[in-house]
Amino acid sequence: MLVQRVVLNSRPGNNGVPVPAHFRLEETTLAPDLEDGEVLVRTLCLSVDPYMRCRMNEDTGVGYVTPWQLSECVDGGGVGVVESSRCSACSEGDVVTSFNWPWQTKAVMKGSALQKVDPQVVDGHLSYFLGAVGITGLTALLGVREKGNVTKGANQTMVVSGAAGACGSVAGQIGRLDGCVRAVGICGSEEKCRALVDDCGFSAAINYRKEDIPAKLQELCPDGIDVYFDNVGGGISDTVIAQMNNNSHVILCGQISQYNKDVPYPPPLSEEIQETLRRNNITRERFTVLNYMNKADAALCELSQLVKSGHINVLETVVEGIEKMGDAFCSMMKGGNIGKQIIKISE
Repeated sequence: MLVQRVVLNSRPGNNGVPVPAHFRLEETTLAPDLEDGEVLVRTLCLSVDPYMRCRMNEDTGVGYVTPWQLSECVDGGGVGVVESSRCSACSEGDVVTSFNWPWQTKAVMKGSALQKVDPQVVDGHLSYFLGAVGITGLTALLGVREKGNVTKGANQTMVVSGAAGACGSVAGQIGRLDGCVRAVGICGSEEKCRALVDDCGFSAAINYRKEDIPAKLQELCPDGIDVYFDNVGGGISDTVIAQMNNNSHVILCGQISQYNKDVPYPPPLSEEIQETLRRNNITRERFTVLNYMNKADAALCELSQLVKSGHINVLETVVEGIEKMGDAFCSMMKGGNIGKQIIKISE
């Protein structure tokens, strides 16, 4: 059986900006017979995410993520349907997902590596299993709950950077639902600002490409900033931290502005910002969702209910075709997506 797949063609280097040519589309053949425990799956949709940039390097810099290998199939979050099975846990027609789904139109996978999911949980929007009702939603909800110290009635203000991305757009909504009186998003276009306010219920949004961030933060956060959900790092985060209140909290989720640079994760802060953190007793702890998977089932159930009830609105950017994987990844790294970047592979 001939299938299409995407392999890593070359590495951008630790200080390189990824381009579509770093990926290569090719055909490969799947063996016709399954072995015990294996299933044949047809890929429905795939996800590209910022953390994948470190997987393009020879060393990812973190112990829980492995690098992609040259000329081998790339993998990430995926959803598909079982076409045939020799695994007792999977039946033909089951919808399944995995965090390590190969970028192939069809694939033979170990049934034990797949998680069966119920389409009714997402009202048939299967791509949501890769976003708001998947690892991205878990990161947003558990990040806010575990590191944000949001308290109802405490008149707290939350700021989210990378706010129009898959994680940030959900995190701001969780902050509002959990009791923040203001959620201010920082993003990179007027269209994204409108989506955050009109679709996601943010109090306001700042276009960092066009607006004076320090002045806008002072205007929109008159009582200072109590919770900062940090997806980007760099100068934007330094600006936010400079306006945070005493005893406030930084949720260190991502540092996308630094991922093309050869720096450790999390990247080092300037002496001035470190002193601001110390002086104002601001907590800034790295958040890794994989450390909280014991809470995943209950959190996913809650996310499903919030999405189905309309309390969380899901933003997505969808492109079609496995040949678009490299384009979609590079666009996402430059902020070309609103919400989760999804690639639809088949019906």
